[in-house]
Amino acid sequence: MTRPPATPAPAAPAEDGAPARFAAGSRVGVLLPLPLGGVYDYRVPLVGTDGPVVEGQAVEVPLGKRREIGVVWGPGTGEVPDAKVKDVLRAFPAPPLPAVTRRFVDWVAAYTLSAPGAVLRMAVSVPQALEEARPLTVYGLRDPARPPDLEAMGIKATRARLAVLQAGAELPPLPAAELAREAGVSDGVVRGLAEAGVLVPSQVQPLLAPDRPDPDHPGPQLSPGQREIADDLCRRVRQPAFSVALLEGVTGSGKTEVYFEAVAEALRAGRQVLVLVPEISLTGQWLARFRRRFGASPLEWHSELTAARRRDTWRAVADGRAAVVVGARSALFLPYPDLGLIVVDEEHEQAFKQEEGVPYHARDMAVVRAQLGAIPVVLASATPSLETAINAEAGRYDRLHLPDRHAGAEMPAVTVVDMRRYPPEKGDWGRSWLAPPVVEAVTETLAKGEQVLLFLNRRGYAPLTLCRTCGYRIQCPNCTAWLVEHRLAKRLVCHHCGHSAPLPAECPGCGAEDSLAACGPGVERLAEEVEGRWPQARSVVVASDTLGGPSAVAAMMQRIADHEVDLLIGTQVLAKGHHFPQLTLVGVVDSDLGLSGGDLRAAERTWQLLTQVAGRAGRGEKPGRVMLQTYQPEHPVLQALATGDADSFLAAETEGRRAASMPPFGRLAAVIVSGEDEAAVDAVCRALAQHAPRDPAVEVLGPAPAPLALLRGRHRRRFLVKTPRGMRIQPVMRGWLTKVRVPHAVRVQVDIDPYSFL
Repeated sequence: MTRPPATPAPAAPAEDGAPARFAAGSRVGVLLPLPLGGVYDYRVPLVGTDGPVVEGQAVEVPLGKRREIGVVWGPGTGEVPDAKVKDVLRAFPAPPLPAVTRRFVDWVAAYTLSAPGAVLRMAVSVPQALEEARPLTVYGLRDPARPPDLEAMGIKATRARLAVLQAGAELPPLPAAELAREAGVSDGVVRGLAEAGVLVPSQVQPLLAPDRPDPDHPGPQLSPGQREIADDLCRRVRQPAFSVALLEGVTGSGKTEVYFEAVAEALRAGRQVLVLVPEISLTGQWLARFRRRFGASPLEWHSELTAARRRDTWRAVADGRAAVVVGARSALFLPYPDLGLIVVDEEHEQAFKQEEGVPYHARDMAVVRAQLGAIPVVLASATPSLETAINAEAGRYDRLHLPDRHAGAEMPAVTVVDMRRYPPEKGDWGRSWLAPPVVEAVTETLAKGEQVLLFLNRRGYAPLTLCRTCGYRIQCPNCTAWLVEHRLAKRLVCHHCGHSAPLPAECPGCGAEDSLAACGPGVERLAEEVEGRWPQARSVVVASDTLGGPSAVAAMMQRIADHEVDLLIGTQVLAKGHHFPQLTLVGVVDSDLGLSGGDLRAAERTWQLLTQVAGRAGRGEKPGRVMLQTYQPEHPVLQALATGDADSFLAAETEGRRAASMPPFGRLAAVIVSGEDEAAVDAVCRALAQHAPRDPAVEVLGPAPAPLALLRGRHRRRFLVKTPRGMRIQPVMRGWLTKVRVPHAVRVQVDIDPYSFL
């Protein structure tokens, strides 16, 4: 029997900002976390739901033969006949997605030209958190003050059983595994006592109960300059208004301790705080500093969390139990019901730009999220991005400057080592990569009992392997990239797609044996030289592929801080955010790396990276020094580092961008066309070229093969669209792309404000 269509009931008006309520029979528009074009109409059933469905509520709905999770986005569109509208299957008990989160999803989708559902997927990334957690069985004593007499109950009083009784008397009821762990026994002992009636099982609702950070926990003494800026940030938090503050200061100036005061002010007001960090490797020492300042830990959000921890954290944020969250860029999309402050630490970092899926820059979207929520956002960096610096100069952002290192520490002296004058000298271990002045400085520093960092931003042993007989270069079969030798793992690895293979015994090109040679240094090859030159030094290689998860990173950083390591050989994971008081010498092995190429930000990024790595030296009581090995000592980046005249370099960089109308003085959008069938990709590119915008203010470059023309088995072509700064680029792109039919086998991705040009 077909149910007659119900007359749609209007949404109940929202009161005091509460979400709209939709009674039984109402049509609702449901946004699905899928790359679809908009909301779908569904009906609130007459029976089967516990009261009205509210705006923002997660629901389960039918989609074809499947069941999908979606979010009530508002009233239905009315575009579908009543007879075809299906019922909502059920509503989830999780708190509704806050209105500001829904507005943020819509804004990001419109700005990035992404499907709203694809953005929503980042906000409801843990579907399990929408359900009530299953009750947990815990075990405890009937009367912890009077443990039972096992012998009187006819049970042998073994040492293991008595240990369980003692733990049960001292602790609240716990799951069997946790109680067994506390007692130092096996689970079977606990379950046996439960079966005998000694322990009483009960059901509890498991909820993550994070310790609340104490804003008035004693913190470090701030200098007058730090206190002045901290007070400014606190005033912003107390005012319910949007503002952007650039917290700029030299490395070691105490920016973290300053913005912690703003965090404390938000906690006093009972509001939530989000701190975005670019990489998990930065969180270890940051978390330790947070615990010292607030007496408790924040909740973390990143890809290394277990599924259960992600579920608990998402729900704690949605319920308002999470006071402070520190996380990677995706933490921006968590459903904060009362966010009062956002901090973007190391705001200049490229890691804040997401390239896959929905391309967005977390720094820029953090500013948008703050504006939508009428709250302050703090952008912290020792080397602000040019975009942020220009916004500060134009008065759109407020600039708060810390010019000195904390506690009177001096900035390190920087020396440029011209490799043409001081070529490396070969040793018994093979080819050398260190110039004689650097070797001498390392020897002196180690003799004084101080730490050394040799920085080389290349993982593995060698970036290229070629045949000395025929010149064959070993390339990834899936990407336009050379395979990198990782000698410790005895593998050749592609750093783009993850493909790996054993190092062949003979050349794949000509078959010659023992003819394959490693070209260029990676950190593993540099470690070989370190072991040959300083065999007594305790050295360690620190790179993303030599570290595990956050706990392993934290353990390694603690070892370094405790001076259990003398000489560090590291990549960019060591370049920022870490404080090693005994580290007094930084040697950059290849300062030229990154200075060339087709990236408009190449010079800026190299300046930022080298400034950050130089800032690891001399952060304690002992003075530091930095030595930059280079074949281009006259390059403006290296001269700016050597003279400390960053302003002149940035002024020249700014003028170059302005003259070329490049960001931030112009707008860019990239279109990447990719597919496994190269002919199909080229056909789509020809069609796009034929329908390219004819506006004289719009310049379309391409199509051209991307630098990585083959990536993960997909052929790639690129267009680059350039418009004046004041022109809205989204309508231009939308009007262009809708004119071309794209087959399913080809993917067209739009990247507004691209950061990568590969």
